[in-house]
Amino acid sequence: MPEHMDHRAGGAAPDPDDSPAPEGPSGPDAPSGSTADAEARAFREVLHGLRVWEGTLPSFAPERAPAEPLPLFRQWLREAAAAGVPEPHTMSLATADAAGDPSVRIVMLHDADERGWHFGTHRDSRKGRELAVRPRAALVFYWAAVGRQVRVRGTVTAAGPKESAADLHHRSTGALAAALVGRQSRPLGSAEELARAADAAWERARREPDAPVPSWTLYVLRADEVEFFQGDQHRRQHVRLTYRRTEAGWERELLWP
Repeated sequence: MPEHMDHRAGGAAPDPDDSPAPEGPSGPDAPSGSTADAEARAFREVLHGLRVWEGTLPSFAPERAPAEPLPLFRQWLREAAAAGVPEPHTMSLATADAAGDPSVRIVMLHDADERGWHFGTHRDSRKGRELAVRPRAALVFYWAAVGRQVRVRGTVTAAGPKESAADLHHRSTGALAAALVGRQSRPLGSAEELARAADAAWERARREPDAPVPSWTLYVLRADEVEFFQGDQHRRQHVRLTYRRTEAGWERELLWP
């Protein structure tokens, strides 16, 4: 669960800033800031009225969790899919550049095995360039329907050309077409330029399902730490279980929510 998400089970208490503003001049002579103030109040009202976890959430007994995080992660992803969570294999991927400035985006999980969590991108994309100078990253999965979150942090390595090509060509025609377009994160001159490139890429992907994309790279994150969060709809007893890798294996620890 995002750290600043509303923890209240019932209605939100009014924000002191939400009290009606003193009446003032209106019409063409009204101060220009009044519209912005009204929009800000309206936005806060929407934000404070949002609710989470209004249904029944599953339970989680950390004392019965497996000795390693991978089996539990696979179980939770399967259960999220069974609960109807849209695209449960999407995740936030956070990287940082040489100066330490972070960036985050949503990507797809391609696999999770004993080596780690797999995802792919062009090595000359922003995330590819950042991983080249700082091969560390963090992942977050959030499955609202079951009130669960998984956080993964560790070292990232790039797979070789053969494995990277196999990863791409095991995916859909659309994925290949998108990879063939390339130029990810570079400035785009116009929507028409993108449309022409996308049409050409789709045509080639259909014609050549094994078309090479040399820049496409499979990355594997080897986790140092994996945290499982199970929310409690009553906001009383969230569960946080952290696995940390040591020389002797994985250690488990409960954390305060």
